[in-house]
Amino acid sequence: MSNDNETEDKKPAQHMPGSELRSARMSTVGMPVEKSENFSETSRRLVRLMAGEKYLVIFVMFLAVLSVALVVLGPRILGHATDILFNGLLKREGQTGVNFASLHHTLEFALCLYVASFVLSYGQTFLLAGIVQRTMFTLRADVEAKIHRLPLSYIDRHSRGDLLSRVTNDIDNISQSLQQSLSQLITSLLTIAGVLVMMLALSPILAIIAIITVPLSISTMNRLARRSKKMFIAQWSHTGALNGLIEETFTGHAIVKTFGRQRSVEDRFAVTNEKLFESGFGAQFISGSIQPAMMFVGNLNYLMIAVVGGIRVASGSMGLGDVQAFIQYSRQFTQPLTQTASMMNVLQSGVASAERVFDVLDATEESAEAPFVASPPVQGRVAFENVTFSYNKDRPLITDLSLVAEPGTTVAIVGPTGAGKTTLVNLIMRFYELNSGRITLDGRDISLMPRSELRSNIGMVLQDTWLFGGTIRENIAYGKPSATEEQIRAAAKAAYVDRFVHSLPLGYDTPLDNEGGAVSAGEKQLLTIARAFLADPTILILDEATSSVDTRTEVLIQRAMVALRSQRTSFVIAHRLSTIRDANVILVMEDGRIVEQGSHEDLLASRGAYYRLYQSQFSGAATDLE
Repeated sequence: MSNDNETEDKKPAQHMPGSELRSARMSTVGMPVEKSENFSETSRRLVRLMAGEKYLVIFVMFLAVLSVALVVLGPRILGHATDILFNGLLKREGQTGVNFASLHHTLEFALCLYVASFVLSYGQTFLLAGIVQRTMFTLRADVEAKIHRLPLSYIDRHSRGDLLSRVTNDIDNISQSLQQSLSQLITSLLTIAGVLVMMLALSPILAIIAIITVPLSISTMNRLARRSKKMFIAQWSHTGALNGLIEETFTGHAIVKTFGRQRSVEDRFAVTNEKLFESGFGAQFISGSIQPAMMFVGNLNYLMIAVVGGIRVASGSMGLGDVQAFIQYSRQFTQPLTQTASMMNVLQSGVASAERVFDVLDATEESAEAPFVASPPVQGRVAFENVTFSYNKDRPLITDLSLVAEPGTTVAIVGPTGAGKTTLVNLIMRFYELNSGRITLDGRDISLMPRSELRSNIGMVLQDTWLFGGTIRENIAYGKPSATEEQIRAAAKAAYVDRFVHSLPLGYDTPLDNEGGAVSAGEKQLLTIARAFLADPTILILDEATSSVDTRTEVLIQRAMVALRSQRTSFVIAHRLSTIRDANVILVMEDGRIVEQGSHEDLLASRGAYYRLYQSQFSGAATDLE
């Protein structure tokens, strides 16, 4: 009965049927290139993230203004020092020397300006680092909270590696981009404004010459930035695709080696890696060419100012110190433009990552939680009333299904792969919302119950076990953190976990992870059963919960299951029909419909779908059934 393609019934981590899940993920695993959003809108949204730090941002701006103002004054003071020295040297023939006292005071003043500017700039950088990191802290928390509010259908449609890349790599890239670019952009813009004022004060003619090159600089920068923007978006999309491929390959590494598909995986990796290389190279090359282009324009500016300035000094219309100061200002004027251009590649990369993160934050969430209403303890009566559901609107899965599970009864669900068995229990858990009809718990529509209240009354044991980073004790107590040591050990004994734990050197303190570590696949499953014992739910869902244990252990687990199901409403999905003989009601599902229901003996006597399933597993017992 085992089949690698039994996604819907055999892989609870992927809730959609296999073919639908594969088609839904095709665009994410297959090297997507996401649509580019509006750059300015995304940038404004990034800025709005820092709204909680607005007063500190204003103070940082104030420090930046002071720092830039002091830096801008520096060349003018140094130009004055040059005039003192130059004029003194010219007058030396008339026995009038350089006024070194005045020169000394002027240079001291210039030094104080630059030291004060450094202190202010240091404070600005320190405060801005705190602003950015606190903002990223909040963004990470928002994304984490958002993921918990997303429906499982969203998770099913996206590669886990790509989602992981958005939560880690992309947010980290946003952080680095803001840290590197914000301070530089603020300082550069203020410097351009301050230097322009000083240049106009010194010489309007030379200032006009300097400004002539600005449109050329901006045009060059914009053209290159637009081209690099698309490449950065592709780069981070392909990064997510590569992470998804690696995560998928490492998770199924044993399967890859078993079927000898290493070369196929290497080829897929090579194709994805090549696309990442091409987009990354294009993004870095195009954005990196902005700075050389801006430097070329700046050198043209410097050359024109030097020539015109020299002519004006020769004609006596400007002093040498003023020309020297203006040349420094021209450098200070073009340097911020060059720095801004060099920051564009960093900013473009950050905005591309921000678009991917905002795509998660803007995704449609689960329907709003119903308000909590005080109600009597749950008895466990579950009723499906004309339920219709499908993952894909064009492919109905469950149609007009009705059934009732009375409190304390065990309902077994059997049927071929893809019949809708796991989907049925997923609907009870409200992992998905119904297309029509309703499911009630003790007469209450579960869609009107808070999900936390509903799920607190349900325990699940799945075929694909999942352990968390922690000790055996912590994994058993996961569903009930307040459990005492005695309760944990009692649950372990009931699930036959205690017997193998004592053989481990660290006992219940043995560290585990999702790969199991010191325990086998069957022992992992026993741990999840012990977890269900400890949670003590009113409703129990068992999805092939003994598929990984040996026959002897299965007999013991079946005994434990009888105790676990006692006085609980239980839904048992099974492929091995021998495990559900004692169920109160057995439902036989085909194509999302219940085609038969009854006890084990009644269904065998009717010689219908259940009889044929039983025969396929116990053909040797056919004589006994005649």
